[in-house]
Amino acid sequence: MNIVCSKANLLNGVQIVSKAVPNKTTMSILECILVEAIGGVIKLTANDMEMGIETKINGKINEEGKIALDAKLFSEIVRKLPENDVTLSVDSNFRTIITCEKSIFTIIGKSGEDFSYLPDIERIDSILISQFTLKETIRQTIFSISDNENNKLMTGELFEVTGDKLKVCSLDGHRISIRRVDLKNNYPNRKVVIPGRTLNEISKILSGETDRDVTVFFTGKHIVFEFDNTMVVSRLIEGEYFRIDQMLSSDFETKVTINKKIFLDCIDRATLLIKENEKKPIIININDEKMELKMSSTVGSMNEEIDISKQGKDLMIGFNPKFLIDALKVIDDETIDIYMVNPKAPCFIRDSEENYIYLVLPVNFTTV
Repeated sequence: MNIVCSKANLLNGVQIVSKAVPNKTTMSILECILVEAIGGVIKLTANDMEMGIETKINGKINEEGKIALDAKLFSEIVRKLPENDVTLSVDSNFRTIITCEKSIFTIIGKSGEDFSYLPDIERIDSILISQFTLKETIRQTIFSISDNENNKLMTGELFEVTGDKLKVCSLDGHRISIRRVDLKNNYPNRKVVIPGRTLNEISKILSGETDRDVTVFFTGKHIVFEFDNTMVVSRLIEGEYFRIDQMLSSDFETKVTINKKIFLDCIDRATLLIKENEKKPIIININDEKMELKMSSTVGSMNEEIDISKQGKDLMIGFNPKFLIDALKVIDDETIDIYMVNPKAPCFIRDSEENYIYLVLPVNFTTV
């Protein structure tokens, strides 16, 4: 094999597929990036058997072939090469010579034939969504997935297609995030659970441009995202997702309308008093047209008042401040509505059309 491409193109391709290289594996071939130059196309591929990424890069093919190269070493070499064209040549013993200007590296690769290729997915059932919408929707929900592998479904997000609507849900046992977005066309109803890691990595690769689309293909066990010159294939999480709708309620005893930025900044200031690994609730006391926020810790205490518009009863309730901050950070509205029932029941932050819903469970607290 002998190919020539710009360092920028090669590095971009390597960085994209490296997201599917496993940190730990007993199969050394999976620690590699597959470089293929076949049929006039240069492709880079990585695969950890749960998620695989393939991307095409521009370049010149002088001799076709394929080679599997250690991902960490290869990416570091490419990253530190001069900003010029890179030549990759491979002999029959898998000896790979990487040349750029006067810099020459020789490394030993593995046979490309031994590489675990991505599954061949039938591309029939699909939806189209803009890169911007998908990237934003992931950002606005991914923070409330769980990292506890004991409940696999909580480590993923529900993608539910109904006609021309996509609903994305995540939950970790303490909070729920829901976003509803419009799709460009009507589609058959579809419901899948996608691993959070897959969505995290996709969001890093997406350009986020409104005029560039992603085609999402569904199968029984896999999902495929195709955009630009890149394809991401991932296993789905099997099982029946939680019945989110049963956890939501339109009932409330107290409704607060508040400036989101002022509320967020106040909670953020309160967290200055929390030491790392210390769990301290922020206590919110709602009465008349004022919301009083209190934080007390081993470091000190804080008390601040915010102007609000209130409907219903007075209420004192406590929350994990991080959970409120995570939700508030991804809401773009200037003012938000918060719905509460009592100090033991979840609070809901949602807009009038319910394009977003954030549920946060309260925590117990003691008043001094």
